[in-house]
Amino acid sequence: MIQFILNEKEISTDLPKGTLLLDFIRYHKNLTGTKIGCREGDCGACTVLLGEIKKGELIYNSFTSCLTPLGNAHGKHVVTIEGVNVQGLNYIQQAFADEGATQCGFCTPGFIVSLAGFCIDKNTSFQSGIDAVNGNICRCTGYKSIERAIEKIADKMSERNGQDAIQFAVQNNILPAYFNTIRARLMNYSLSTNGIAPEQGSTVKFVAGGTDLYVQQHDTIADSPVELLFDKDQLNGIFQQGNKCIMGASVTVTDILKSPVFQQHFPSLYKYMKLVSSTQIRNMATIAGNIINASPIGDLTIFFLALDAQLILSDGVNKREIALRKFYKGYKQLDKTNDEFIEQIYFELPTPSSKFNFEKVSKRTNLDIASVNTAIHLTIQNETIIEASLSAGGIGPVPAYLQRSSSFLSGKTISPELVSGLVDIAQEEISPISDARGTATYKRLLLGQLIKAHFVTLFPALDVNKLMTA
Repeated sequence: MIQFILNEKEISTDLPKGTLLLDFIRYHKNLTGTKIGCREGDCGACTVLLGEIKKGELIYNSFTSCLTPLGNAHGKHVVTIEGVNVQGLNYIQQAFADEGATQCGFCTPGFIVSLAGFCIDKNTSFQSGIDAVNGNICRCTGYKSIERAIEKIADKMSERNGQDAIQFAVQNNILPAYFNTIRARLMNYSLSTNGIAPEQGSTVKFVAGGTDLYVQQHDTIADSPVELLFDKDQLNGIFQQGNKCIMGASVTVTDILKSPVFQQHFPSLYKYMKLVSSTQIRNMATIAGNIINASPIGDLTIFFLALDAQLILSDGVNKREIALRKFYKGYKQLDKTNDEFIEQIYFELPTPSSKFNFEKVSKRTNLDIASVNTAIHLTIQNETIIEASLSAGGIGPVPAYLQRSSSFLSGKTISPELVSGLVDIAQEEISPISDARGTATYKRLLLGQLIKAHFVTLFPALDVNKLMTA
């Protein structure tokens, strides 16, 4: 039995766990303000908020309901556009009306819901408001009017001055009054996603965030037996043990972005993670899902290949460990059995003597897959590279650790000539193909330029002009 709060009402349903939340909202509860757009998590028209208690605090995140299994709503508060309505227009809706930001109106509910989540977040700067809607793609253009509405909303949020976010939102006509009761109602729920009975049998599909599986199989997976991994306690959490960072398989991109461990050891973390899809997808997409997907351009996979991450696989009884660099046997072929899933991922954190960088080029800045992406991790001593790891995506059939290129750097001193030599070695090591993301020639050019970008970023004293013409 799946139980949750939908807007103000408590819901119980025996529908299959893999049923899409979007379909439940529209077709079973007739809440048609949540729109069907792309069904691939690209447009944001189906955005909802999911609220849950974490460490005693009520936290809301935006999700694309077209990719969210109904079972992932268990024990949570699901908010649709109908759930943020008040008498008349709420403050966000009024700001959109005042600034002419509604366009044709089809995508507007998703914008309003995303901004409702922004208004009860800790960070309510204007830029955070813009980030909150980076997964809401309005096809009518006119984004300046939307930006003006967000600026007006952010100005209002600047008046909060430490007041409880939900109380402030209710008092200022941003959210309806029932939001004040949700924390207590969720705390009283004796619910746990771990309490949903697991499926049995060899045909069970493992589903975490669903951001890849539902794009590929949304017509079939809803009726398939699924084992939900997203909220399992043992598959969540990020913690440091010595110099080792250990992550549960269901850790999301947002979890990484908000992690004190990552923030401490990766000073440019926001720069890297903002290149990974959109806010809604970052709230849903898990690290293990990115790895299991086996996409040659998976952003997190490339990130962690450079850090020599290790995987702990489990079949529910037995566990084994394998290096991420050895996990891919061919295109979409993994060194795992059908009943195994990733339980944990761990890696050695960068030290004060090491440098790390991640680069990506895609057709759009947000919500797009890479044409080419790459990461580098260098250990430096007395201006000499002691150890190096270079990874790249989009340049072969699998996410690639460039062994020859990495070995080439070891023992070398940083110079424009070294970088030029590295680019030449990398070109010999890759085998890109022409596809929708670009021609093979273009991808070779991109990798060369991104390798140079690594060194421009990490070593500002380098002769940039000489480096970029090398």
